[in-house]
Amino acid sequence: MGPHKPAGKGETEEIKLEAAASHIIEECRMVLPGIQALFGFQLIAVFNQGFGEKLSHGNQLVHIGALVLTVLATVLVMTPAALQRHAEPREVSERFVWLASNLLLAAMYPLAITRSDSVGGVLALVLFAVFLVFWTFMPRREKRKYG
Repeated sequence: MGPHKPAGKGETEEIKLEAAASHIIEECRMVLPGIQALFGFQLIAVFNQGFGEKLSHGNQLVHIGALVLTVLATVLVMTPAALQRHAEPREVSERFVWLASNLLLAAMYPLAITRSDSVGGVLALVLFAVFLVFWTFMPRREKRKYG
């Protein structure tokens, strides 16, 4: 038997730019339906009769802000496909893969923000910290460690 490899130290293989771009576009396609569903539920609340009656003006503004953030996330997730179609329809560059990856990651941050009241604010900060750890710090650490 050969030497045992420690957990997390598996072999890595560099993929071609075309495959990387394809993976990123596929990830965007997987995330988009969830964002669309979230947007749909938020939009239904705005047109519900109770929205104006049961929510204070401040809470209505927070909800509208959440709608705007969801739209922002949608724009960020859809941008890589638009970039590919318009800027590089017949080729894939390292710049595109880098930019598309960062746009997909950036789309997650507006989704992490929640209500602004004290409990919601604390929850938002905790969730934001969790997202930062798992989506920013951990991938960077892994890249430095194993990349």
